Amino acid sequence: MLMHTGDRAVLSANGLVTTAAAQLGESRSTDREYALEGSVFIGGAVVQWLRDELRFFSSSQEIESLAASVPDNGGVYLVPAFTGLGAPHWDPFARGMLIGLTRGSGRAHIARAALESIAFQSADLLDAMQKDAGEKLTELRVDGGAAANDLLMQFQADLLGVPVVRPRVLETTALGAAYLAGLSTSLWPSREALAAGWEADRRFEPQMDAEAVSELMGRWRSAVQRSLHWAELA
Repeated sequence: MLMHTGDRAVLSANGLVTTAAAQLGESRSTDREYALEGSVFIGGAVVQWLRDELRFFSSSQEIESLAASVPDNGGVYLVPAFTGLGAPHWDPFARGMLIGLTRGSGRAHIARAALESIAFQSADLLDAMQKDAGEKLTELRVDGGAAANDLLMQFQADLLGVPVVRPRVLETTALGAAYLAGLSTSLWPSREALAAGWEADRRFEPQMDAEAVSELMGRWRSAVQRSLHWAELA
């Protein structure tokens, strides 16, 4: 997750990384731009883990229908700390945890918990960003393969309490590289011309009440706390 901070290199007090954004001009200091970055180690890759290691499905796209076959996670939470936890925890000794299982838990609950772990981690990053920036988010723009998952996008909007906007072109990183090349060769005249061409595919509005969100986030953070320092204790 990235938050553009303009020409200010903001140092995070909440576990984020200060990073240089793509530069349009020469090496003059006035041309430099920065961002706050929140990096997690396992996001969408948790779906690949269910596909390749646990053989829950043969195609990653199938997780949506499987997860949607149950109304909620049934109390199951998956912390995908397979290689430790990145921002905002930075614990290399954290390990993956699947907790809340009962006799009634099934593959669909685990699949839903895996999807929800992506949104939970994003919510933690955004909370840290808002504290660093001193500003409240008004909407979140998403990209990447996981953004095609409607169930995940709706849950993300519910957790954040703000609209989640999915663009028509999901591969924003590749598109951004093309835009930079086009700007440097005058294929496009300005940033404003690029912004005018941006199109939304779908806007997901939050639907969950604040009390339910608070309970979900509390359970998630409790699960994360149990996963911390696991390998260090071995």
